Amino acid sequence: MTKRMKIIYWSATLWLALGMCSTAIVQLLKVEDEVKAFTTLGYPIYLMTIIGIWKILGTIAILIPKTPLLKEWAYAGFFFAMSGAAISHIIMCDAFSKIFPSLLLLVLTILSWYTRPADRKFISLNFSS
Repeated sequence: MTKRMKIIYWSATLWLALGMCSTAIVQLLKVEDEVKAFTTLGYPIYLMTIIGIWKILGTIAILIPKTPLLKEWAYAGFFFAMSGAAISHIIMCDAFSKIFPSLLLLVLTILSWYTRPADRKFISLNFSS
């Protein structure tokens, strides 16, 4: 892995971790603006707790060494959560300023996943001859 790719990976991953943790805290604390956004999109408030906990666990999973299969699941969860958030805002015809945060976290998820080092990748073994 080149030095450039390491810089891209760690920059994307650290910003992703910061974004996921900060939004998880906002969701777990049930900050008024976040509750309003969730209910406006038609989601139940209890979902904030579930997603907030998953975001924290996913962040831990992508930052700790080893556990490549767990990392794949965390990246997949981030992808589904952020693409779902962006699509929900688009369907509700929200302003771009409301769509942008989920799009940014989606791009960081993809960038972090794509540039991750080989020792952080899950490689499927093919046992067929």
